[in-house]
Amino acid sequence: MPGVFQLGADHLPSEIDALLAAGVRHVLLFGLPAHKDDVGSDTWDDERGVIQRATRLLKQRYPELFVISDVCFCEYTTHGHCGVLGDDGALLNDPTLANLQRQVVSHARAGVDMVAPSGMIDGMVAAIRGALDGADFVEVPVMSYTAKYASAFYGPFRDAAGSAPQHGDRRGHQMDPANAREALREAALDVSEGADVIMVKPALPYLDIVRALRDRTDVPIACFNVSGEYSLVKAAAANGWIDGDAVALEMLLSMKRAGADIVITYFARDLAPRLPSRG
Repeated sequence: MPGVFQLGADHLPSEIDALLAAGVRHVLLFGLPAHKDDVGSDTWDDERGVIQRATRLLKQRYPELFVISDVCFCEYTTHGHCGVLGDDGALLNDPTLANLQRQVVSHARAGVDMVAPSGMIDGMVAAIRGALDGADFVEVPVMSYTAKYASAFYGPFRDAAGSAPQHGDRRGHQMDPANAREALREAALDVSEGADVIMVKPALPYLDIVRALRDRTDVPIACFNVSGEYSLVKAAAANGWIDGDAVALEMLLSMKRAGADIVITYFARDLAPRLPSRG
Protein backbone atom coordinates (compact mmCIF):
# COMPACT_ATOMS: atom_id res chain seq x y z
CA MET A 1 0.00 0.00 0.00
CA PRO A 2 1.99 3.01 -1.24
CA GLY A 3 2.35 5.72 1.40
CA VAL A 4 1.00 3.54 4.22
CA PHE A 5 3.40 2.12 6.80
CA GLN A 6 3.52 0.27 10.09
CA LEU A 7 4.70 2.85 12.63
CA GLY A 8 6.51 2.25 15.90
CA ALA A 9 6.19 4.65 18.81
CA ASP A 10 9.30 6.58 17.75
CA HIS A 11 7.74 7.43 14.38
CA LEU A 12 4.25 8.31 15.59
CA PRO A 13 4.96 12.00 16.35
CA SER A 14 6.21 12.80 12.85
CA GLU A 15 3.16 11.10 11.31
CA ILE A 16 0.74 12.95 13.60
CA ASP A 17 2.51 16.24 12.90
CA ALA A 18 1.92 15.66 9.18
CA LEU A 19 -1.74 14.73 9.76
CA LEU A 20 -2.44 17.79 11.88
CA ALA A 21 -0.72 20.03 9.36
CA ALA A 22 -3.00 18.57 6.66
CA GLY A 23 -6.09 19.23 8.76
CA VAL A 24 -6.77 15.68 9.97
CA ARG A 25 -7.76 15.62 13.63
CA HIS A 26 -9.15 12.11 14.04
CA VAL A 27 -7.19 8.85 13.91
CA LEU A 28 -8.20 5.19 14.12
CA LEU A 29 -5.50 3.03 15.71
CA PHE A 30 -4.82 -0.60 14.79
CA GLY A 31 -2.20 -2.47 16.78
CA LEU A 32 0.51 -4.91 15.76
CA PRO A 33 1.65 -6.57 19.00
CA ALA A 34 5.02 -8.05 19.81
CA HIS A 35 3.20 -10.83 21.65
CA LYS A 36 0.37 -13.04 20.36
CA ASP A 37 -1.48 -15.86 22.07
CA ASP A 38 -4.65 -17.86 21.54
CA VAL A 39 -6.96 -15.26 23.14
CA GLY A 40 -5.22 -11.96 22.26
CA SER A 41 -4.43 -10.96 25.84
CA ASP A 42 -2.25 -8.05 24.68
CA THR A 43 -5.48 -6.21 23.95
CA TRP A 44 -6.37 -5.78 27.64
CA ASP A 45 -2.87 -5.38 29.07
CA ASP A 46 -2.75 -1.82 30.45
CA GLU A 47 1.04 -1.60 30.35
CA ARG A 48 2.12 -3.86 27.47
CA GLY A 49 -0.81 -3.31 25.11
CA VAL A 50 0.28 -1.58 21.92
CA ILE A 51 -2.92 0.47 21.59
CA GLN A 52 -2.68 1.56 25.21
CA ARG A 53 0.94 2.65 24.86
CA ALA A 54 0.27 4.52 21.62
CA THR A 55 -2.79 6.24 23.09
CA ARG A 56 -0.95 7.47 26.17
CA LEU A 57 1.85 8.83 24.00
CA LEU A 58 -0.56 10.60 21.64
CA LYS A 59 -2.75 12.05 24.36
CA GLN A 60 0.25 13.41 26.25
CA ARG A 61 1.72 15.12 23.19
CA TYR A 62 -1.44 15.91 21.18
CA PRO A 63 -4.35 16.49 23.58
CA GLU A 64 -6.42 17.93 20.73
CA LEU A 65 -6.20 14.71 18.69
CA PHE A 66 -9.34 12.52 18.69
CA VAL A 67 -8.19 8.93 19.13
CA ILE A 68 -10.38 5.99 18.14
CA SER A 69 -9.25 2.45 18.90
CA ASP A 70 -10.02 -0.61 16.85
CA VAL A 71 -11.45 -3.26 19.16
CA CYS A 72 -10.94 -6.82 17.95
CA PHE A 73 -8.58 -9.79 18.30
CA CYS A 74 -7.56 -10.92 14.82
CA GLU A 75 -4.23 -9.06 14.88
CA TYR A 76 -3.44 -10.30 18.41
CA THR A 77 -4.24 -14.01 18.24
CA THR A 78 -1.99 -16.78 16.98
CA HIS A 79 -4.89 -18.19 14.93
CA GLY A 80 -5.95 -14.86 13.36
CA HIS A 81 -9.62 -15.10 14.27
CA CYS A 82 -11.67 -12.41 16.01
CA GLY A 83 -12.02 -14.02 19.44
CA VAL A 84 -11.88 -17.18 21.50
CA LEU A 85 -12.02 -20.48 19.60
CA GLY A 86 -13.51 -23.73 20.83
CA ASP A 87 -11.88 -27.14 20.49
CA ASP A 88 -13.60 -27.56 17.12
CA GLY A 89 -12.16 -24.27 15.80
CA ALA A 90 -15.48 -22.41 15.94
CA LEU A 91 -15.60 -18.91 17.41
CA LEU A 92 -17.16 -18.83 20.89
CA ASN A 93 -19.43 -15.81 21.18
CA ASP A 94 -19.84 -15.29 24.94
CA PRO A 95 -16.18 -15.79 25.97
CA THR A 96 -15.26 -13.36 23.19
CA LEU A 97 -17.72 -10.79 24.56
CA ALA A 98 -16.12 -11.06 28.00
CA ASN A 99 -12.68 -10.37 26.52
CA LEU A 100 -14.06 -7.46 24.47
CA GLN A 101 -15.26 -5.93 27.72
CA ARG A 102 -11.78 -6.22 29.22
CA GLN A 103 -10.28 -4.71 26.09
CA VAL A 104 -12.49 -1.61 25.88
CA VAL A 105 -12.10 -0.75 29.55
CA SER A 106 -8.31 -0.97 29.20
CA HIS A 107 -8.43 1.27 26.11
CA ALA A 108 -10.61 3.77 27.95
CA ARG A 109 -8.20 3.84 30.89
CA ALA A 110 -5.43 4.68 28.42
CA GLY A 111 -7.43 7.68 27.20
CA VAL A 112 -9.10 6.78 23.89
CA ASP A 113 -11.94 9.07 22.83
CA MET A 114 -13.99 6.37 21.08
CA VAL A 115 -13.94 2.59 20.70
CA ALA A 116 -14.70 0.84 17.42
CA PRO A 117 -15.54 -2.87 17.77
CA SER A 118 -14.89 -4.53 14.41
CA GLY A 119 -15.48 -8.23 15.00
CA MET A 120 -19.22 -8.47 14.21
CA ILE A 121 -19.74 -10.54 17.36
CA ASP A 122 -23.38 -10.99 18.39
CA GLY A 123 -24.29 -8.70 21.30
CA MET A 124 -20.97 -6.84 21.23
CA VAL A 125 -22.42 -3.33 21.47
CA ALA A 126 -24.51 -4.09 24.55
CA ALA A 127 -21.59 -5.87 26.22
CA ILE A 128 -19.17 -3.03 25.47
CA ARG A 129 -21.59 -0.29 26.48
CA GLY A 130 -22.29 -2.09 29.73
CA ALA A 131 -18.59 -2.54 30.50
CA LEU A 132 -17.73 1.09 29.77
CA ASP A 133 -20.64 2.40 31.81
CA GLY A 134 -19.82 0.04 34.68
CA ALA A 135 -16.24 1.34 34.76
CA ASP A 136 -17.42 4.99 34.77
CA PHE A 137 -16.53 5.64 31.13
CA VAL A 138 -20.05 6.66 30.20
CA GLU A 139 -18.72 9.45 27.97
CA VAL A 140 -16.74 7.11 25.66
CA PRO A 141 -18.84 6.50 22.52
CA VAL A 142 -19.08 3.26 20.55
CA MET A 143 -18.69 3.16 16.76
CA SER A 144 -19.90 -0.28 15.78
CA TYR A 145 -18.87 -2.12 12.62
CA THR A 146 -22.53 -2.82 11.99
CA ALA A 147 -22.42 -4.07 8.40
CA LYS A 148 -18.96 -5.56 7.89
CA TYR A 149 -19.06 -7.75 4.82
CA ALA A 150 -16.90 -10.81 4.15
CA SER A 151 -15.09 -8.93 1.41
CA ALA A 152 -12.20 -9.55 -0.96
CA PHE A 153 -11.23 -5.89 -0.54
CA TYR A 154 -9.44 -6.51 2.79
CA GLY A 155 -6.45 -8.30 1.28
CA PRO A 156 -3.77 -5.58 1.49
CA PHE A 157 -4.58 -4.81 5.13
CA ARG A 158 -4.51 -8.44 6.16
CA ASP A 159 -1.10 -8.85 4.53
CA ALA A 160 0.24 -5.71 6.22
CA ALA A 161 -1.19 -6.53 9.64
CA GLY A 162 -0.59 -10.28 9.56
CA SER A 163 -4.22 -10.79 10.54
CA ALA A 164 -5.36 -13.37 7.99
CA PRO A 165 -6.94 -16.44 9.63
CA GLN A 166 -4.58 -19.40 9.95
CA HIS A 167 -7.47 -21.71 9.05
CA GLY A 168 -11.01 -21.25 7.82
CA ASP A 169 -12.46 -17.79 7.28
CA ARG A 170 -14.72 -15.21 8.97
CA ARG A 171 -17.88 -15.81 6.99
CA GLY A 172 -19.57 -17.20 10.09
CA HIS A 173 -19.74 -13.73 11.66
CA GLN A 174 -19.09 -11.30 8.81
CA MET A 175 -21.91 -10.64 6.39
CA ASP A 176 -22.70 -12.27 3.05
CA PRO A 177 -22.01 -9.70 0.27
CA ALA A 178 -25.28 -10.74 -1.41
CA ASN A 179 -27.38 -9.95 1.67
CA ALA A 180 -28.64 -6.38 2.04
CA ARG A 181 -31.52 -7.04 4.43
CA GLU A 182 -29.29 -8.34 7.19
CA ALA A 183 -27.56 -4.95 7.37
CA LEU A 184 -30.86 -3.33 8.27
CA ARG A 185 -31.47 -5.85 11.06
CA GLU A 186 -27.92 -5.48 12.38
CA ALA A 187 -28.26 -1.69 12.42
CA ALA A 188 -31.51 -1.85 14.37
CA LEU A 189 -29.89 -4.20 16.90
CA ASP A 190 -26.78 -2.06 17.32
CA VAL A 191 -28.78 1.13 17.80
CA SER A 192 -31.03 -0.58 20.36
CA GLU A 193 -27.91 -1.79 22.22
CA GLY A 194 -26.47 1.73 22.43
CA ALA A 195 -24.23 2.28 19.39
CA ASP A 196 -23.40 5.96 18.93
CA VAL A 197 -22.19 5.48 15.34
CA ILE A 198 -22.88 2.61 12.94
CA MET A 199 -20.48 1.64 10.15
CA VAL A 200 -20.56 0.05 6.72
CA LYS A 201 -17.39 -1.71 5.55
CA PRO A 202 -16.16 -1.73 2.79
CA ALA A 203 -17.47 1.58 1.49
CA LEU A 204 -17.50 1.80 -2.30
CA PRO A 205 -19.07 -1.60 -3.18
CA TYR A 206 -21.75 -1.07 -0.50
CA LEU A 207 -23.01 2.46 -1.09
CA ASP A 208 -26.51 1.03 -1.44
CA ILE A 209 -26.24 -0.15 2.17
CA VAL A 210 -25.09 3.29 3.32
CA ARG A 211 -28.08 4.84 1.56
CA ALA A 212 -30.54 2.30 2.94
CA LEU A 213 -29.31 2.90 6.49
CA ARG A 214 -29.38 6.67 6.02
CA ASP A 215 -33.04 6.43 4.99
CA ARG A 216 -33.90 4.46 8.13
CA THR A 217 -31.93 6.03 10.98
CA ASP A 218 -30.74 9.37 12.31
CA VAL A 219 -27.72 7.77 14.03
CA PRO A 220 -24.42 8.94 12.49
CA ILE A 221 -23.16 6.59 9.79
CA ALA A 222 -19.51 5.88 9.05
CA CYS A 223 -18.10 4.04 6.07
CA PHE A 224 -14.64 2.52 5.76
CA ASN A 225 -12.79 3.10 2.49
CA VAL A 226 -10.67 -0.02 2.91
CA SER A 227 -7.20 -1.11 1.85
CA GLY A 228 -8.27 -2.80 -1.38
CA GLU A 229 -10.17 0.27 -2.55
CA TYR A 230 -7.14 2.45 -1.78
CA SER A 231 -4.70 0.08 -3.46
CA LEU A 232 -6.75 -0.17 -6.67
CA VAL A 233 -6.55 3.59 -7.13
CA LYS A 234 -2.85 3.75 -6.28
CA ALA A 235 -1.97 0.91 -8.67
CA ALA A 236 -3.93 2.41 -11.57
CA ALA A 237 -2.44 5.85 -10.92
CA ALA A 238 1.09 4.39 -10.83
CA ASN A 239 0.46 2.93 -14.29
CA GLY A 240 -0.71 6.29 -15.61
CA TRP A 241 -4.22 5.02 -16.29
CA ILE A 242 -6.07 7.51 -14.05
CA ASP A 243 -5.60 10.75 -12.13
CA GLY A 244 -5.33 9.13 -8.72
CA ASP A 245 -6.24 12.15 -6.58
CA ALA A 246 -9.22 13.05 -8.77
CA VAL A 247 -10.56 9.49 -8.67
CA ALA A 248 -10.04 9.27 -4.90
CA LEU A 249 -11.90 12.53 -4.32
CA GLU A 250 -14.77 11.34 -6.49
CA MET A 251 -14.92 8.07 -4.55
CA LEU A 252 -15.03 9.88 -1.21
CA LEU A 253 -17.67 12.27 -2.51
CA SER A 254 -19.86 9.32 -3.50
CA MET A 255 -19.69 8.04 0.08
CA LYS A 256 -20.84 11.37 1.47
CA ARG A 257 -23.56 11.63 -1.18
CA ALA A 258 -24.85 8.18 -0.24
CA GLY A 259 -25.33 9.43 3.31
CA ALA A 260 -22.15 8.80 5.29
CA ASP A 261 -21.40 11.33 8.03
CA ILE A 262 -17.90 9.93 8.62
CA VAL A 263 -15.47 8.53 6.05
CA ILE A 264 -12.51 6.49 7.26
CA THR A 265 -9.85 6.40 4.57
CA TYR A 266 -6.15 5.89 3.87
CA PHE A 267 -6.38 8.92 1.56
CA ALA A 268 -7.00 11.32 4.46
CA ARG A 269 -3.51 12.77 4.87
CA ASP A 270 -3.00 13.45 1.16
CA LEU A 271 -6.48 14.69 0.31
CA ALA A 272 -7.53 16.64 3.41
CA PRO A 273 -5.79 19.86 2.28
CA ARG A 274 -7.89 19.80 -0.91
CA LEU A 275 -11.22 19.53 0.88
CA PRO A 276 -13.31 22.63 1.63
CA SER A 277 -13.85 21.60 5.24
CA ARG A 278 -11.06 19.98 7.22
CA GLY A 279 -11.04 17.56 10.16
